[in-house]
Amino acid sequence: MKIGVIGASGYSGGELLRLLVGHPDFEVEYVAAGSQAGAAITSVHPQLISYSERQFEATEISRMNDCDLLFFALPHGESAKMIAEVDSNIKVVDLGADFRLESSASWEKYYGGSYAGAWVYGLPEIPGQRGKISQASRVANPGCYATAIALAAAPALHSKIIDGADIVVVAASGTTGAGRKASTNLLASEVMGSLTSYKFGGVHQHTPEIEQTLSLLGDEEVKISFTPILAPMPRGILATVTAKLKSPLSSIDAQEIYKNFYQSEEFVSVLSGDQLPKTSAVLASNSAQIQVAVDDHTQRIVISAAIDNLGKGAASQAIQNANLMIGLPENTGLSSQGIGS
Repeated sequence: MKIGVIGASGYSGGELLRLLVGHPDFEVEYVAAGSQAGAAITSVHPQLISYSERQFEATEISRMNDCDLLFFALPHGESAKMIAEVDSNIKVVDLGADFRLESSASWEKYYGGSYAGAWVYGLPEIPGQRGKISQASRVANPGCYATAIALAAAPALHSKIIDGADIVVVAASGTTGAGRKASTNLLASEVMGSLTSYKFGGVHQHTPEIEQTLSLLGDEEVKISFTPILAPMPRGILATVTAKLKSPLSSIDAQEIYKNFYQSEEFVSVLSGDQLPKTSAVLASNSAQIQVAVDDHTQRIVISAAIDNLGKGAASQAIQNANLMIGLPENTGLSSQGIGS
């Protein structure tokens, strides 16, 4: 299949290009980056030596329509400007936020601008979503924080052991999660050796996306209080999710619930014993690591989840969705093995 990557000069776009080199059924036909058009791909992504003879192209609808499948990796609001001109026969996975939210009011509150509508939400491990993705021609890839937090909370909500209206999240992300645009607060001198919260007070744009996704798992209201943290590392997310238990539960029983929920999922590992998720363990993979315990003192469940924000949180998950959309084995061109530290 002929593949196009729109927004290929960004971090997620570069990770897509890296992964697509190893995909046996995808051929990268079109690599677009409007601001970098004409520049060598390796001038921005020097690690991608397979593209050493290629340049970024301009963003043109005619070139998009030469492809069979498109990945959009653009800032929010940009995909929606172009999608109406893309041939309806072309399958599309959008890594941006434009088509994730089913509520126009939530879009206006957290993003602003025109609401473009909602596509099938591309988190296959949420019950019911895999079949919808397989039948879809347009899929909205989840946000990175949303992926980690939804995977962490889903088994507890699905088994009805927690109060869905009392979920508290603190999650740290590497700096690539903020995109490639230059910003003083992302300079190495500002970030290294320091942790800081941002979008403080429950205003992060992934909040409605997470609540929407988790609401699929039951009939009760879901509300999260989410505090993101900027961590002094390039990539990775570590999320800690807690919620009030409806009735007493042991850590062993909680682990059993999680292992049963994810027992057939290749890309989600519920760790054994006292082993804890590490961002280095999932680096460059499509894997999520999860551990769960019960705080007996407060009767709250505590879940730790680690993903690579550019992998399972963006590019590799987009390929996982694309595989499902065209009927390939879900793991084609992907790995659950991290490269370690």
